[in-house]
Order: sequence, then C-alpha cells, then structure tokens
Amino acid sequence: MKKGDHLYRQYVSILHEELRPAMGCTEPIALAYAAAKARQLLGAIPSYVDVMVSGNIIKNVKSVVVPNTGGHHGIATAICAGIILGDADKELQVISNPATNEDLLGLEEYMSWVQMRIGPSKSGLVFDIDLALFDDFNNCVRLRIVNHHTNIVLMEKNGEKLLDLPVEESSEDHLTDKSCLNIESIVEFANCVDLSDIEAVVGRQIDCNMAIAREGIKNNWGANIGSVLLAHQSDLLSKRAAAYAAAGSDARMSGCEMPVIILSGSGNQGITASVPVVVYAEATGKTREQLLRSVVLSDLVTIHQKTGIGRLSAYCGAISAGCGAGAGIAYLMGGGLHAVAHTVVNSVAILSGTICDGAKPSCAAKIAAAVDAGILGWQMHEEHQQFYGGDGIVTKGVDKTVKNIGRLASEGMRQTDATILEIMLSDGC
Repeated sequence: MKKGDHLYRQYVSILHEELRPAMGCTEPIALAYAAAKARQLLGAIPSYVDVMVSGNIIKNVKSVVVPNTGGHHGIATAICAGIILGDADKELQVISNPATNEDLLGLEEYMSWVQMRIGPSKSGLVFDIDLALFDDFNNCVRLRIVNHHTNIVLMEKNGEKLLDLPVEESSEDHLTDKSCLNIESIVEFANCVDLSDIEAVVGRQIDCNMAIAREGIKNNWGANIGSVLLAHQSDLLSKRAAAYAAAGSDARMSGCEMPVIILSGSGNQGITASVPVVVYAEATGKTREQLLRSVVLSDLVTIHQKTGIGRLSAYCGAISAGCGAGAGIAYLMGGGLHAVAHTVVNSVAILSGTICDGAKPSCAAKIAAAVDAGILGWQMHEEHQQFYGGDGIVTKGVDKTVKNIGRLASEGMRQTDATILEIMLSDGC
C-alpha cells in the first residue's frame, strides 16, 4: 500500500470520520445536538417538544449523567440541555460550554414547565431521533437524525422542507465504505502510513482519552472500577492497562465534563481502543511513532469488527475495542500480521456475546474484562497457543471469523436487544 493509493486514502478517511471529539455519552449528546439544532431553526425557546426515538437510544440514554446539567440524566434532560445550553455548531460537544449556577437554574426552570411527549420510533431503524419543537406562536420545526449521531436527514419549518434526504437502512449512511477493511491491509497501513496524515486525529485521541482515564483514577467516579483493579493488582501491567481504560469510562458515564475522542460512534470504544495501548507504550519505553502506529491499528481493527455488528447493538462494543487494543499491543510489542491475526481470533473467541444493556457505570467493568480478553489473546499467541477454526464461532481465517461476529450480533442478537429493552423499561427497573 502506498500513499496516494485509493485504499490508503480510504483508510485515512475512515480514521478522520470516526475519531471525533464528544463530551458525554454520545446518545444523550446526539439528542442534545438535535434539540440545539432544531431550536436554532425555530428561533425561539419551544414550549412543547414531541420526540420519537428508537429503542437503542432509549437504552443508552436512560442511566447516564448528562454533563453540565447538575447530575441529571435521561432523554428529557438531554433535550432540554440542548435547547437551553446547547451550541449546535459544536456538534457532539454541543453542551461543552461550562454551565454557571445561573445556567443550571435556567435549565431547572425550563424543565419544570416545558411540555414534552416522548415515544418510541416505529421506523425500525436502530438509530433514529425525530424531534418536533413548537413555540407559543404556532411555529413548528421538525428535525430527524438517523443511523449515526450527526446524520441529519430532515429539517422542516412550518411545513416547508429545508432538507429532505433519503433514509438508508445502514449505519454507514453517507460515510466512507468500510468493506475495504481487512486485517492484512490494516497491518500494512499501520506499517506505512505517513504520520502527518493521522497524527492530528490519533494524537488527539491519545491525549484526550488518557486525560479522562487519569481523572477517573484520581477522583471518585461511578463504580471506580479502575481504582478497584489498582488496589488489588497494580503490579500487573495488563491490569493497569485495563484499570485506566475502565476509569475513563467510569468518569464519562458519570458526567465528567472532559472531552473524549470517540470511535465507531462510542466514547467507550474510543477509550478502550487507545488507553491500554498507551499504558503499555509508556511502561515499555516505546517511541511516539510506535505508539501512533499501534493505536491506528487498534482503531482500524475495532472499526473492522464494528462494521458488521453495527453502531448500536445488543453486542457490547467494548468487546470489539478490547480486541482491537489487544491487537494494538501485539503490534506495539513487535508482532506482525501473524501475531495480530491470532490475537484477534483468540480474543473474540473469549467474550463474544457479552450484552450491551445500555450506557451506565457497569460499562467500565465490561471494558476491563474486554481489555483482559484482548491481552490474553495476545499472550496466548506469545505462548504458541490458539483457538482453531471449528471451535464455536471461530472459523479458518481471521476476516471470516470477524464476519461471523458481525452475523452473530446483527442477526442472532436482535431478539436479545428487544428483550433487554423490555427489561430496562419494566416496572422497578
């Protein structure tokens, strides 16, 4: 692969599309962005809001704290924060401006009187946000986002369509085609990429995600999974890698007002794919170049898996990112294609099928387990051990195994996703 080749350009484009800054869990932030954009279009503070969202949005907004809201969570909070505090031009950092006490009082007051109806989308799309805002003078705007977090397909004011794009049944709507991804080419790209093409986005990922990971270790966030791990197993480098990744998630899920660089639409995946590789690089004295190339590999391995799975699923995305981190560590420590391929196969065989039951503090524990699985997959290769084709969902060939994971998640776990949502919304949940 050479710089300037079509495939090379695709890989660079994928990284630039996927590695984006966000503050807070991305689903409530997508709601806040939609609300801020719609309020901008309305030109007034709405007195009535009607919103329909898909089940996976409900699942991922229910239990996480929305940053800069004084500790509130939920769909209504995210929408009101976008309307009152949001800057739509900042997209997934829409509510990143520090909220003053006056701002928070204003938000609380607005939440006390605005009328809002929240209902489930009937579109069948996994990712669907459909907002209608009304002011006191019978002006109305409608805005719809589908498939991924900033993909606006409809804007309408007082019945006049300002934007009306066809809705695709694909989470990759309007994004670079990712069918070009395969493990051999990912390793080749990591070997040859001109760092000037990726250093800005990958370097920002390393810096931002390590900053929130350190914050998660230092202070009291969520279930403090990172601190728990360090209290018992800090002598193991593998556990330190898992601890820091988990700590970043704990801070993020609990409303920490620090930006994260997301991957495949997820801050947790952006953290998990990068932080363990950084911990290993710092502990073993690797160069900045070695670190950047290894994180690039981890990111692309994660994206490769997520392409078949989908952005939102009953399959925990941290598992894919933990596998990516294991592959990135294998590469960082001198492994080539053979090591990376075996790490991927070994690690996906260990924890595939772990459910996603929404964004919440236990995500941090799942991240720790995912990183453990990724590192174990690499350690197995180092000891000349492996899982073989025919062992469960593992088949001969790493990319065929990755394809099986995508099928398991996108086809086999559809009913699992529906059942998870039913449980989460049941009385007493």
